[in-house]
Amino acid sequence: MAKRDFYDELVQLEEQIEEEVRQARRRWHYRLVRGRVHFARGARQAQRRFRQSLPRFLREARLRHLLAIPMIYSLAVPFALLDLWVSLYQWTCFPLFGIALVRRARYVVIDRHHLGYLNAIEKWHCVYCGYANGVLAYSREVAGRTEQFWCPVRHATRVTAPHAQYRRFVDYGDAAGYRARLLPLRRELGADPRDSGRPGK
Repeated sequence: MAKRDFYDELVQLEEQIEEEVRQARRRWHYRLVRGRVHFARGARQAQRRFRQSLPRFLREARLRHLLAIPMIYSLAVPFALLDLWVSLYQWTCFPLFGIALVRRARYVVIDRHHLGYLNAIEKWHCVYCGYANGVLAYSREVAGRTEQFWCPVRHATRVTAPHAQYRRFVDYGDAAGYRARLLPLRRELGADPRDSGRPGK
């Protein structure tokens, strides 16, 4: 299969995933309005029938899970520092490189606390997990754009779950391709830094 055909298949798979999300919205009777979840009338009441009470939740919790909670939540500080530092990095450096800024809100998504079938503890866990994984995804996108700008070369060995930019990188060992593709790959990221000091729209 040609390389281009493979990438076209990836695009088609992403479109299929989007269609599955649209179908799930119809099936579970909710819609998004300006990024906020709105359930159909009666859907939230139906969800509440499945909410587990806090006493029952704590009574049924496994001791080893409870013992792990302090370690899990101890990562909140490193995640918050990473979030802040990555944001400062891209706000400072991306305009200098001519790279379009990463929209943090596309990666840090916190919406599961609106689900009526989750109790207060489950909602808190979901907020934390959404934030932590969102910060990592956001950081990865910033790092991926940085890598595309400075060193868009694939590795000699297989990389597990590479970031989105990696598929456009130049093959390992392709010296002529690297020299030919470096500036075009940089321009893909936004305005050419030699033409403008601001990120592309």
